[in-house]
Amino acid sequence: MAAKVYYSSMRIRPDESLMDKLARLMKSAGFEGMDLKDKFTAIKLHFGELGNLAFLRPNYARVVADMVAAQGGRPFLTDCNTLYTGSRRNALDHLDTAYRNGFSPMSVGCQMIIADGLKGSEERLVPIAGDYVKQAKIGSAIMDADVIISLTHFKGHESTGFGGAIKNLGMGCGSWNGKKEMHASGKPHIDQDDCVGCGICTHHCAHQAISLVEGKAGIDHSRCVGCGRCIGACPRKAVKEATGDANDILCRKMAEYAWAVCKDRPHFHVALAIDISPFCDCHGCNDAPILPDVGMFASFDPVALDQACADACLKQQPIQDSRLGEMPHHTHDHFANTHPGTNWHIQLEQAEKMGLGSCEYELVTIS
Repeated sequence: MAAKVYYSSMRIRPDESLMDKLARLMKSAGFEGMDLKDKFTAIKLHFGELGNLAFLRPNYARVVADMVAAQGGRPFLTDCNTLYTGSRRNALDHLDTAYRNGFSPMSVGCQMIIADGLKGSEERLVPIAGDYVKQAKIGSAIMDADVIISLTHFKGHESTGFGGAIKNLGMGCGSWNGKKEMHASGKPHIDQDDCVGCGICTHHCAHQAISLVEGKAGIDHSRCVGCGRCIGACPRKAVKEATGDANDILCRKMAEYAWAVCKDRPHFHVALAIDISPFCDCHGCNDAPILPDVGMFASFDPVALDQACADACLKQQPIQDSRLGEMPHHTHDHFANTHPGTNWHIQLEQAEKMGLGSCEYELVTIS
């Protein structure tokens, strides 16, 4: 049965702001029908890495938090710590980063909690019957919540093709050990012919897995956890994705984690396909958008939501002066062209198989 996905462009009337329009979109999608009275409601989002400006503005989070509170819920913004080096690897740095990026209890109207604790070790083990995961490791505060809402910046991704609601929920809610489990099947390698020995990749590796030998970088796979941070960091594109089916397995594990996060409790999902950067917001910088702004989407079905966002993006013309605009177009798939070797369909396929949602959807446009 096709799920309903509600869509609105970023165009506004003179008497309505984008925040007002987002609230109206959520109401149209049935958000006010959720029973949130006295319920701890986790709003899962990305606070943005320092130096990155593609993440969603705090204003959008305020809309969601205010709507939860208006229905008697107890909202909190949340994310889990990262696997790689950067400004969000522990809860203290993570919150400092959130504050510097404009998120605070005053600006978003609710408290902010790093779900897997100070060092990423506070996790809840969630038994699931996945093809790849049998016990998902999810941040404790996320699993303590009564309701989960995802607020997602839809963009490209170097390992999964795109990052949407499934990635926000699956990878984003995994603890340090959970993220390590999802990434464990794929470890990148360095093309020695393309490497110029600049050393940038060594500074982005949190596990001391990359070193320079005779002016060329090399990866020690006994130390590498496969997080892929070095892929996006390399200015010469010398760091290549893992060979074989590693990215596909990552997508499938991520979908199984997303199912573990949502199962047995109410959930609702919002995605904004704007500032569609080629890489994840986890990088400490963001390249120019690869596509024009598309709009806002809302649904009770995260799979249908991601499918609708992807379909809408594929209808856009690439921005010429962007990574996608400069890439050879082997297919009509913008995400595969941006990151050859990725197949974003896999995450949707696995999520649908797990029963998280349906790729079939009815798009309802809100003017």
